[in-house]
Amino acid sequence: PLGVPNVGETYSITAVAGGQIILECPEDAVPPSHIEWHREGSPLQEDARRHVLSGGRFLQIQAVVAADGGEYSCRAINELGDTRLRVQVEVHG
Repeated sequence: PLGVPNVGETYSITAVAGGQIILECPEDAVPPSHIEWHREGSPLQEDARRHVLSGGRFLQIQAVVAADGGEYSCRAINELGDTRLRVQVEVHG
């Protein structure tokens, strides 16, 4: 899986059309966090190609197409606060 370090910044990744992306929301909070994924600021809707795995820690996108490009973000929330991560995805091919 593609790991994205350092929470709180925006990262860029490049994907190849037809391939797969796995984004990770770094989450090792105690107590465990509730994790939300967003695309372009709206809650991400899972479908046949987009799956949220491991309680929200990973977002998998299969059979990537150009329309999958854009900003993805995750937010891990617990009673101590929240952590956010943004990833800009660019699709080639």
